[in-house]
Amino acid sequence: MDCSILVFKTSALGRSAIPPGERDCIISGSGVQLYEKTQVQRTSEVCCTCAILRFMSRFARSALIVAVFFGLEKVLGFVRQLLIARQFQLSAELDAFNAANNIPDLIFVLVSGGTLALAFIPVLSETLEKQGRKAAWDLFSRIANLVFLVAAGLSIVIALLADVLVRGVVTPGFSLEQQRLVADLMRLNLISTLIFSVSGLVMAGLQANQHFLLPAMAPSMFDLGMLFGVLILAPETGYQLGPLHLPAFGLGIHGLVYGGILGALLYLGIQVPGLIRYRFRWTPAINLRHPGVLQVLNLLGPRMVTVGFIQVVFILQDNFASWLVEGSVSALVYGWLFMQVPETIIGTAIATVLLPTISELIARNDFDGFREALNKAVRVILALTIPVAAILSTGLRPLVGLLGFEATAADLVVWTGRAYMLGIIGHALLEIAARGFYARQDAITPMLLSGLATLLFAGLAWALARPLGAPGIALANAIAFTTEALILWWLHHRRMPGVLKVSSTLWRALPAAALGALLVYGMLRLPLPVPDLILGLGGLLAGGLVALPFIWKEVRLLARF
Repeated sequence: MDCSILVFKTSALGRSAIPPGERDCIISGSGVQLYEKTQVQRTSEVCCTCAILRFMSRFARSALIVAVFFGLEKVLGFVRQLLIARQFQLSAELDAFNAANNIPDLIFVLVSGGTLALAFIPVLSETLEKQGRKAAWDLFSRIANLVFLVAAGLSIVIALLADVLVRGVVTPGFSLEQQRLVADLMRLNLISTLIFSVSGLVMAGLQANQHFLLPAMAPSMFDLGMLFGVLILAPETGYQLGPLHLPAFGLGIHGLVYGGILGALLYLGIQVPGLIRYRFRWTPAINLRHPGVLQVLNLLGPRMVTVGFIQVVFILQDNFASWLVEGSVSALVYGWLFMQVPETIIGTAIATVLLPTISELIARNDFDGFREALNKAVRVILALTIPVAAILSTGLRPLVGLLGFEATAADLVVWTGRAYMLGIIGHALLEIAARGFYARQDAITPMLLSGLATLLFAGLAWALARPLGAPGIALANAIAFTTEALILWWLHHRRMPGVLKVSSTLWRALPAAALGALLVYGMLRLPLPVPDLILGLGGLLAGGLVALPFIWKEVRLLARF
């Protein structure tokens, strides 16, 4: 059978006219769809690509697209962090840069980002299902206008109060010079925040339209902007890339912030074609009495509190770490990075695609389908994250070696990363569990549990920071968020018995994790004449291959989701 891969310009419904007499795999922005033609040219050769795409469900294809681009973003992000680490080490200057992101990030997630997206997608999906795309874009415009005005107002207030916030809340343990640098960088970061306040909403709008390609690409665009800052704006001396000598502006740590502003613009720009494709029309109005706006705001209030709690955790982390040895704030950043790579590729990718799907099921009152979707998701999450947590924790040291830290700093990052790894499973489960409640337009329950998790984290971090340092803070994070996830899933089970039928998955995932970790440990102990990084990567690959047969059932389940 002959099969050609074509990219078609799709209609507003995600389909286009198909030329007769052909069989093509049509890859659209909202996923990958297989179209059968009336005539098929028969050959002895089978198209592997088409066979794979035909086997996978629409959900799995969309999740794969998101996971691939999230993975690309994490690779670019790791390269960025690698270059930053080699330029600035675990220095006071880098600690200031990392701490300066907290308050601007708080504004972003509160007024857009994770707050508004999860409150907005269920409402927008319902509007699309019942009223059509014109009404949906009208609602989108009104929310976007409101978000921009609120973000602008908050940014101005934070810029004026930056010095007070840094001294009293963000990094009270820093020196006066460090605090001034944090305040300066924070004000610059607010420019990126203002851009992200709009682009985060655009991402939510496209995802509600079951379009995942451009939103998945957007984070990589941000990383490209940051890489420009790291490679060109920050260095005193330009990098040599073969025969090419890159220019250097010598802006130091400020160059990273300017790179972030460029990345924010690229993040927004890459998604604009999606708005054009789905015939976006801007409405220059707000109207707080609009039914859809009121519906979003009713969900938004509890969600803002929820995300506020989450950001408080990260502010507290830096607060506690500011009293520890120099480099502790940055160690938390790098440890979190190593945990976030697999958690994002697995948990966030699946959860991102899942929310519009389960929101549509709720809009159609298909509660059996809703329960089945959540059960499939939790089984896949457990099967993938349990082995990954064990294998990656065991083989983390060679990866940390890439950062070029001296021995003491490397040890700090390794143990901080391992402590965070204990939370991979909990964080991934939390992504799915919370979205299950938001799909039902219940934002109160996640809010209450998030508050409980924040209190638990604060108590544990305070108790563990002094004796264990940065790893103690990371361990507190893992315990707190895992506890929150388990309680949310227990509540799901009470409402929908059967959603937690996962015993068979656990019996496969646990031995997979144990065997995979043992193999990695054994390979790292071998006295082979190869670099540690090569040995470590080989161990991770071998551990994953050993674990895969145990969890193959869940891998197939994801493909047929």
